Amino acid sequence: MCQSRIKLIEYDIKDFFWSLLATALFFLPGACFGLSLEQAEQMALKSDPRVKGLQATARSYDEESISDSTLPDPKLLLGAVNVPVDSFDLSQEPMTQLKVGIRQDFPRGDSLDIKQQQSQWLSRSAMAQAQDARRKLIRDVRQAYLNLYYEVVALEIVAETKKLFSKLVSITESNYAAGRVNQQDVVQASLELSRLDDRAAKIKGMEEGYRAELAQWIGERAWDPIDDTFPEIPEVPFVLEADAVITNHPSIKAKAASVNASRKSIEMARQDYKPGWSASLDYGFRSGNNPDGSSRSDFATALVNFDIPLFTSNRQDRRVTASQEKTNAAQYEMDDKLRQLKRSYEKELHLWQRLDERAVLYRDSLLASARDNTRASLQAYQSGVSEFNTLMRAQITELDVRLEDLRVRVDRASSQARLLYIAGESEI
Repeated sequence: MCQSRIKLIEYDIKDFFWSLLATALFFLPGACFGLSLEQAEQMALKSDPRVKGLQATARSYDEESISDSTLPDPKLLLGAVNVPVDSFDLSQEPMTQLKVGIRQDFPRGDSLDIKQQQSQWLSRSAMAQAQDARRKLIRDVRQAYLNLYYEVVALEIVAETKKLFSKLVSITESNYAAGRVNQQDVVQASLELSRLDDRAAKIKGMEEGYRAELAQWIGERAWDPIDDTFPEIPEVPFVLEADAVITNHPSIKAKAASVNASRKSIEMARQDYKPGWSASLDYGFRSGNNPDGSSRSDFATALVNFDIPLFTSNRQDRRVTASQEKTNAAQYEMDDKLRQLKRSYEKELHLWQRLDERAVLYRDSLLASARDNTRASLQAYQSGVSEFNTLMRAQITELDVRLEDLRVRVDRASSQARLLYIAGESEI
C-alpha cells in the first residue's frame, strides 16, 4: 500500500513539472498561436455578403436621390400633319406640314423634392441595416468561437483527468494483484475512466458542430487549431439608462428612417391633388406656294397642358389613406422593436452581472477548494485513513468544478457579446 501511494506522489510531481514546462514554453516569444477571435471576426466581416449587399443598397438609394431631383427627359416630336392620302403630295394642300417639336413634362407640386428626400431616408435605413447586420455578424461569430473554445479547452481538461485516472487504474490493478486493495477499487477506477472516455466523445462531437457553425463565416479556417488564450471581448460601455442605449441602436435607426420614408409617401400622395402640367413647342414646315405665287409660311405652335384632378374619392383620397396606414404600420414596427431591444438589454444585463459574480466565486473560492479537497483526499488515502472511492469522488468533483468554471467564464463572455450587440462598442 505504501509503495502505491509513493508512486502517486511521484506521478503528481512529474505532472506538475511537465505542466510548468508547457506553461513556460507557451509564453516564450515567437510561440505559435492558433486562430484568434479577432482573426475570425475580420475574416467574417471581409466575406459577409449580407453586409455588403445592404451597403450596396444604400449606395443605390443615394444615386436614386440625385436622379429623383431632376426633371423628366424632354420629348422630341416628329411627324407629318394633314397629308392628303390621294396623292401623299406634301405641297398639294396648304395645311400639310412636316412638324418638329419638343415637350417638357413638369411633375405635380413638390413631388421631385419629396421623392428625393424619400430616397435619402431609404438610403439611411439601408445603411443602418448594414450596421445592424455587422453587429449581428460579430455577435454570432463571437458566440460560435466562444462555444468552440469551451469544447476545445474542456477536452484538454478531460484529457488531463483521464491521464491521471489511467495511472490510478494501473496502480489499483497492480495493488489488487498484490492483494493490497479489493476488486471494487479496480472496478471503480475502470468505470470512471470509461465515463471520461464518454465525456471526451461528447465534447468532441460538440466541438465539430461549433467548427461547422463557424465555417459558414470563415470557411476552412474554422478547422484550424484555435488560440489557447481566453478570447478577449471589449468591455461593455457603462450606461445608466436603457433608453439611451436603445435609441442609438442601428436597427432602431433603420426603423426610424423607414418611418420617415413612409411619411414622405403621404406627402407624395397629397401632391396628386395638384395639377401636373407640360409645355410644348412645335414648328411646322410647309411646302408649295399660295394662289398668288408666294411661298407658304411655316407654322409655330406653343401649348401648355394641365392635368385636372377630378373625382378624387377613388384615387387621390385612397392613396393618401393607404400611405397613412403604411406609415402607421412602420411606426408600430419601430415601437415593437424598441420594446424588444429594451427587454433584451435589461434581461442580458442582469444575466451578465450574475455570471460575473459566479466567475468571481469560482476564481476566488470554488477552484481552490476543489483542488484542496483533491489534495486532502490524496493525502488521506496515502495515509490509509480514507477509501479509494473518496479519492475518486474528489477527482471527479475537481473536474466538474474546472469545467463549470470554464462554462461560466465562456457564458459570461457570450452574454457580454450579446450586450455589445445592443449597446455597441467604440470600435469593432
